[in-house]
Amino acid sequence: MIKVLGIFSFLSFGWADVLDILMVGAIAYFLFSSIRKDSTVLNIVLVLVMLLILQGIVSVLGMRMMTVLLNALLDVGVLAIIIIFQPEIRHLLNRVAVNSGLSRRTGEFFNRLFGIKEEHMGSRSTEELVEAVRTMSAEKTGALIVLRHKSPMDDYIATGDKFDAEINRRLITNIFFKNSPLHDGAMIIVGNKIVAARCQLPMTNRTDIPAHYGMRHRAAIGLSEDTDAEILVVSEETGNVSFVRNGEIRTVKDIKELRTLLGSAMEEQK
Repeated sequence: MIKVLGIFSFLSFGWADVLDILMVGAIAYFLFSSIRKDSTVLNIVLVLVMLLILQGIVSVLGMRMMTVLLNALLDVGVLAIIIIFQPEIRHLLNRVAVNSGLSRRTGEFFNRLFGIKEEHMGSRSTEELVEAVRTMSAEKTGALIVLRHKSPMDDYIATGDKFDAEINRRLITNIFFKNSPLHDGAMIIVGNKIVAARCQLPMTNRTDIPAHYGMRHRAAIGLSEDTDAEILVVSEETGNVSFVRNGEIRTVKDIKELRTLLGSAMEEQK
């Protein structure tokens, strides 16, 4: 009996152990809250957690061969997972940074450090965008418009055609006109400027998205999972307008609601 209880002698607690448990719990919370809707990444993490738990058990029980085997498996397995699932891991880390607010705080720190003044969309630009969306909705012109905030988007901008144009309703509707060479892909807006069009966005891996949402909606959700951007989607089939943020999609009832959503989003970023 004493020998059996001796196995659990490692459970003696001190302040460092309590702090250790709280830190691990916080990391686990942010990790699982970020990946709960992504079955692929969730499965990877669960396998790693199970192997780590099993490694701890066999180590405590003094099972030498199993300990050596699991150590080797984890060393090789982690490296293989990093190589094979590099896009998913990058996606996971981006999501954790966004959900924890780390990306926003980091952006603010470097902007202050280097004296970079953030650009915010003004009321005139907001109204021009709203009117462009109103027109495209009425004409059932499909559109995908990204409003960048603090998360970097250089990789996405590089996939499209770069602009340096003031936000203008006619320019936006002409870009998304179905016979325009730029209508496919996303437009990215930074502050009061259109900086790129025809950009490729990451598709979400979620399986719980209703079937009536198309590729534009999936791309919008995918980007909003990785960044703090807001994305506007105009459906080519129905003309409905969607507002996407933090992986959540919201159907906009009317232009007044869209104007309110954009105004609130701009205020939050100041």
